[in-house]
Amino acid sequence: MASDPGKPLLRLTPEPQQDRPIGRQRSIPRPDAFPRGRQTAIFSPKFDRLAEVLARDPTGLELRADPAALAPERLLVFEVRGAIGPFAAAVRNVPGLELIDEEELVGDDEDKAPVAYLMVPDVRALRELESLWRRWQAGRLVFGETPWRDVFALLRNLRPWGPVDRVQPGEINILAEEVFERDDDDGVKLEIELVYRANPVTGVVQENEVRAAVVAHGGRVISRARIDDISYHAMLVELPVRAVRAIIERSTDGIVGLEPVMHIRPQSIASTIEVADAEDPDGARPAGALGTPILALLDGVPIAAHALLAAHLVVDDLFGLEAAAPVADRVHGTAMASLIIHGDRNSPEPPLPRRIHVVPVMGAGDAFPDDRLIVDLIYTAVVAMRDGPQATSPGVLIVNVSLGNPRRPFHGQLSPWARLLDRLAYRFGLLFIVSAGNCLQPFGIPAYANSTTFEDAAADDRAAETLRALGDIVADRRLFSPAETVNGLTIGACNEDRVSAAERATARVNVDPYGEVRMANPSSAIGPGFALSVKPDILMPGGREHLRFVRNHFHIEVMPARATRSAGLKVAAPPQGGREDVDGFTNGSSAAAALASRTAHRIHDALEAAYGGTFLGLSHVQKAVLLKALIAHPARWPEEAAALIRATIGPPEGKYHLRQRDNIRRFLGFGCVEADDAVACAGDRATFWAAGTLERDKVAIVNVPVPIAMGGQARPHALFATLAWFTPTSPGRKSYRSVRLKLLEPREKEALRIRAHSNQPDGNQTNRGTVFTRCWSGNQAPVVSAGMVIPLAVQRDPDQGVPVDEPVPFGLAVTLTMPGVVEIYEQVRQRLAVGQRAQV
Repeated sequence: MASDPGKPLLRLTPEPQQDRPIGRQRSIPRPDAFPRGRQTAIFSPKFDRLAEVLARDPTGLELRADPAALAPERLLVFEVRGAIGPFAAAVRNVPGLELIDEEELVGDDEDKAPVAYLMVPDVRALRELESLWRRWQAGRLVFGETPWRDVFALLRNLRPWGPVDRVQPGEINILAEEVFERDDDDGVKLEIELVYRANPVTGVVQENEVRAAVVAHGGRVISRARIDDISYHAMLVELPVRAVRAIIERSTDGIVGLEPVMHIRPQSIASTIEVADAEDPDGARPAGALGTPILALLDGVPIAAHALLAAHLVVDDLFGLEAAAPVADRVHGTAMASLIIHGDRNSPEPPLPRRIHVVPVMGAGDAFPDDRLIVDLIYTAVVAMRDGPQATSPGVLIVNVSLGNPRRPFHGQLSPWARLLDRLAYRFGLLFIVSAGNCLQPFGIPAYANSTTFEDAAADDRAAETLRALGDIVADRRLFSPAETVNGLTIGACNEDRVSAAERATARVNVDPYGEVRMANPSSAIGPGFALSVKPDILMPGGREHLRFVRNHFHIEVMPARATRSAGLKVAAPPQGGREDVDGFTNGSSAAAALASRTAHRIHDALEAAYGGTFLGLSHVQKAVLLKALIAHPARWPEEAAALIRATIGPPEGKYHLRQRDNIRRFLGFGCVEADDAVACAGDRATFWAAGTLERDKVAIVNVPVPIAMGGQARPHALFATLAWFTPTSPGRKSYRSVRLKLLEPREKEALRIRAHSNQPDGNQTNRGTVFTRCWSGNQAPVVSAGMVIPLAVQRDPDQGVPVDEPVPFGLAVTLTMPGVVEIYEQVRQRLAVGQRAQV
């Protein structure tokens, strides 16, 4: 049943917190230790040489001269078998050792390979490390040193951080393209991330060392940034091509051989969109009096004077980018602002009732400024909006980031940009809504020998073969930084828009790959996210993306076509052909993220209208996590799309259902969202909300009323529940997501005759991020008694890493539905004593 704006979401209040039940802890098998003989053979030579050199050179200068040696002021890489936790505990007991970073690389099911990066700051600490090895060999570790027993017994490898680590193969390829056939003296911009040192004085010394080396190689430092919140220290530099070639070759005589350097990367670039098919706008509904912003847009410079946008935009040109951005080039920011304010103008909706705060972070050509690090820009923009008495927009709650760096696809390690969004979300109570990224490179479809066979294929065959081709290249279509954000919501593009059937019929040149199957757009970047979490979180309409033929070898190659009036989202656009205030058409995950931000704003407006001060009185961070839960809550896997992925990517055998679900969630996340269902209820569907905070090792119970109308009716019905929170983060630690919440299985599901629905991510897959969602459904008649409730338990599991003392905010959304039984909403509304509200 369609959502009814006159039926607002219903508020529930969590019960007083209880202690988390102390059940039997799941026993994690301890990995087998390596044979002592193996460890001695591999690592004794390293420690023997260390002791020998230190005996004749107490300063360690000889060790520093050898890039392969264990040396003071050198980052050491420890690869261990099993959990990294004991290693971190062992490091804390050695004076002077500094744990720089931890990560757990994804190995196979039996053989995980965690990695830790350890800084040995001086000779004293290095001697202590060597002494620990000797005592372990002799079996003489004392109390407090026992964690080192497991470290040395499970150590796979121990080596210095070196040039191979500092420049990754993908980045070498990009740099090679940049310098191809260029003069040796041409300048190339690079981002150099330094080994973050907690002591700022040491950080300055390291930065000066790199700065001097850049100048010595004929380069210059353009800008720098140190952000302690996320353990980030980086420089934007320009080096001549000859120095870049030395980096590509990983020559230890160049910048890549410097000890303070953690990573060298090409300068970040912005993902782009196109807006095509300009036409005169059909006007917009009057805006009326507008409230102060709760939503910020970090994007390109918009056309602030556009008739569709002028009343709504508050542009804070913090970085002075507006003057250098020609009006005709202001595509991205104008389109995103239009989608947030008006939605897809193929079917105009009422504009938002508030202004939006815009901070341009892209200038001329919708490109990032070439003289600042993007992480520094975003940090400065958000802090200026929200921090202190001079905050420019303190009421901002939602931040739209329809941006990404295609040069930094996600491969397991969080980017500084993603770490920044996670930290700012928790610090300021901000819901960051981030686009997944658009992969626009051509790809082959082996099933078709030429474009004619592709165009003439039956719709279901074409959909299956397109998906099969994408399934073969998922490793090349990863999320763009910062889409791996843990606290933010990542939005992929669904092949939907509001183009009329008559207009759709005019499409002739390009091919619609999926037809009526509701699926992720072919260009939409694919998950999973950090720690194999569900990413993208949800899909929103990103236009009906078509494919165009590119070339033919043994089979065809195609690529995503640009949007048109017959397949795209209608948005405000820059002037064209002498016409001002025109409309155009766009598509992609940037547009989908903008529509998600609009939906989050609409949810806020509906709750404000229905509950006034009760809702507005929530803390900033509670409102943010509540919006996060409510926007993700209606996400569902389209049955036809899920079936298509099972059939084409598989694996086809039923016994591999977990791997099938894994493949589905890579493309669809938690599913596609109907925006109206996130904002209001229907006669046969009641959605509840609750917000609170949860202390360590506690459980909060939320009682959901069950309508008597559901009892005794043998028809489809379901219970949906979505929990969202922000976690404090520990930069550089494997326990990055410090706090984990979850919903316990409700015992009362037996009375409701429901069980876990099969068309959703597996419980272990949904428990890896900061959104936890489950659906239980059934067809048999529920047994419902008067006053019946379903107690849903929100549990905070033991904190990972260093315990977090402060309560953690959470938002909960719950839906009860039995399609066709129109008494459901009214019965639970009466039980909650919620007065009838006017349409919102």
